[in-house]
Amino acid sequence: MASVIVVGAGINGVTAAIELKERGHKVVLVDPGPLPHPLAASTDISKAVRTAYGADEEYAALAERAIPLWREWNLDFETELYHEVGFLFLRERQMQPDDFEFESLRVLEKHGRKVERIDSAKLRDRFPAWNAQGYHDGFLEQQAGYVESGRVVALLIDRAKELGVELHECKFATLDEGDGRVEGIVLDNGQRFPGDLVLMAAGAWTPYILPFTREFFRATGQPVFHLRPRQPELFTPERFPVFGADISTTGYYGFPLSREGVVKIANHGPGREMSPESAERAVTPQEEKDLREFLSWTFPTLADAPIVYKRICLYCDTHDGHFWIAPDPERIGLIVATGDSGHGFKFAPVLGEIIADAAEGKSNPLLEKFRWRPEIQAGQQKEAARFNPDL
Repeated sequence: MASVIVVGAGINGVTAAIELKERGHKVVLVDPGPLPHPLAASTDISKAVRTAYGADEEYAALAERAIPLWREWNLDFETELYHEVGFLFLRERQMQPDDFEFESLRVLEKHGRKVERIDSAKLRDRFPAWNAQGYHDGFLEQQAGYVESGRVVALLIDRAKELGVELHECKFATLDEGDGRVEGIVLDNGQRFPGDLVLMAAGAWTPYILPFTREFFRATGQPVFHLRPRQPELFTPERFPVFGADISTTGYYGFPLSREGVVKIANHGPGREMSPESAERAVTPQEEKDLREFLSWTFPTLADAPIVYKRICLYCDTHDGHFWIAPDPERIGLIVATGDSGHGFKFAPVLGEIIADAAEGKSNPLLEKFRWRPEIQAGQQKEAARFNPDL
């Protein structure tokens, strides 16, 4: 049994803490709090769940593993966290080879996933909030949807405490290192926590609290908007599933009417580099203007809907868009689990297992994909759905 210090109680940290505790380790979970942390990417009303990943069959298979576990969590926690309302992927023009939507559909059909091709006529009849004249081709991934992410993190933190994970709301300052080995952490008040392993799961904070990782990671802010529709009946899940609107070329995706009565729309694009606690962490007038232009074309009835809330969601980006779950080869005892690149939350039910395998040095086929890889340069690759004008 090892003594493991997990830094960061977002979705990576809390799922890893639970899994490591269940494997018999002593686990200390450290986060500045309050929990769920209000600035963390995990703390939000919703995150998308999809198996559509372009031509990437590994992520598609991993998401397919996660979905039945989301259903189990609904039963286990006795509340609906995962809403299987479908995910509508549409393009303005006909799908073609190499398009995100075309390649996703090919993989989903190959593996027998439940999908339905959607054209302008079906869009007009079944999903009336859409501009059917503007979107001509796509598909509905029926066994997909969204999770209430903030609620998920809160419940998992409670579960971790019930299992005996030792939780401390305090601020990490630095690693406690000696002779090439990490021996624990030091808090900003000078207190030391010793441990056999330190697992850093700090998300967008990682390149700032571990400066040597700045060559691997970049924190980028993406605008998020909550709008209150004037015709809410058009945005119920039956008529308005989770969507990606030509997502790999616009970045826009969103969710049906929430329990709070709002429609959330966000951008999965290049973003703006910033520290998680930067004064620049605010939606700009240009980002709001871009949203209004998108709405006027795609969802005309939302074009003048009031924005009741807006925020910047921080990604921890890697150069290739893949997660980074690996031991540091230069610092024995340090494991880094981050690099969500804006698409990690859907995998929550399987993340703990992968991260714990990395911490224990166990074989896991995905750990090659998520390995320590300083050789990867920026601008070579991206997650398939993400809009990046430079790629």
